[in-house]
Amino acid sequence: MPDRHEQGSTSLPAELIAAGVRLYAERLRALMRLAVRNLVHDHVSLAVTLTGIAFAVVLLSGHLGLYVASERVIVGMHDRFEADLWVVPKGSESFDAATLMEGRERYKALATVGVEQVEELVAGYAPWRKPSGGWTAVMVVGSDRKEPGPGAWRIVAGRLASLKAPGSIAVDDTYLEDLGVGKIGDSAEIDGVRVKIRAMSHGVRAFTTIPYVFTSVAGARQLMEASKLEASFLLVTLTPGADAERVKRNLAKRIDGAEVLTQAEFRERSLDYWLFETGAGSSLIGGALIGLVIGMVIVAQTLYGSTKDHLNEFATLRALGASASYINTVIVVQALIAGLAGYAVGLAVTLLLVWASEGSSLDIAITPELAAAVLVITLLMCIVASAAAIRQITRLDPASVFSR
Repeated sequence: MPDRHEQGSTSLPAELIAAGVRLYAERLRALMRLAVRNLVHDHVSLAVTLTGIAFAVVLLSGHLGLYVASERVIVGMHDRFEADLWVVPKGSESFDAATLMEGRERYKALATVGVEQVEELVAGYAPWRKPSGGWTAVMVVGSDRKEPGPGAWRIVAGRLASLKAPGSIAVDDTYLEDLGVGKIGDSAEIDGVRVKIRAMSHGVRAFTTIPYVFTSVAGARQLMEASKLEASFLLVTLTPGADAERVKRNLAKRIDGAEVLTQAEFRERSLDYWLFETGAGSSLIGGALIGLVIGMVIVAQTLYGSTKDHLNEFATLRALGASASYINTVIVVQALIAGLAGYAVGLAVTLLLVWASEGSSLDIAITPELAAAVLVITLLMCIVASAAAIRQITRLDPASVFSR
């Protein structure tokens, strides 16, 4: 049986740990109280700080949300028509830059070892005449696939199977006003050919803002005056176990005037073209950086002003023995509290913008990952912005409290 000395030796460390935890918790509560009081002392200054941070969050998350939404739209058709390999006209930058290949490429692809199936896609631009008069451009997409993409095609009216009938098309409800139509059964003309809406999708949009019009391969060839052999893209499905790179090389040798790309390569090429070569992505990222800089400047100025207003209080703390690191921690905590509050306000405003833009031609996509990244960036921005206030404190002479 352990004696009293052994019992005391085992309980003493636990008591010391508990006392240390209580002391740390008390210091933390005091630090938080001081930081909060400094923030709320001047309501106008606090409002300016939160407005600046919220504005930065809205700009940052809004532009990044537009960037994410743009990526989704750009590669939307690639994902809806997923394939192991794509055979595309040489020099094709994206799906929306489609042209017709020479013909007979499908037969050459089918004769290649490792190829199980080849599906044709016909795509190209054509004039659309509205029922009430007036013209607009559309992109005709011809496919015989019943379910384009794994769950990516949302039909809200009609059936895709009805597109096999001559003159039958599907449109997206986002573009009904642009096309001058409103419901299933409405008619229009594409390049002088009368067409009727038999199905309607939702959320199938184009980065170029030119509406997609879907029909069968035969229907697209008729509307584009293409021959029975011409196609814009070939979607190649490989046999199980086939070496994709080897099949890709063999297809490239067999088919002249075309390129063979994997699904990932074609997606990446389209993203690079629309987001960077055209400058669209750079402008979105630039807008996000501007928001970050604006928020950082506002927070830095506000924290600096707040610190300057409380120099006497900080000098008193220093004279009473508070370390410079403790006071610096107070300033950083102030910045983090302001950052969290401003982030909450900014994210709420951003989500309202997301809701307002839903279904429009310019969506904003806020994913959980994006929201978390913006939170981290906002807090880092506030920490960096607190540097000006911290420099003010490091030059503070504790003896100045006695000269007041």
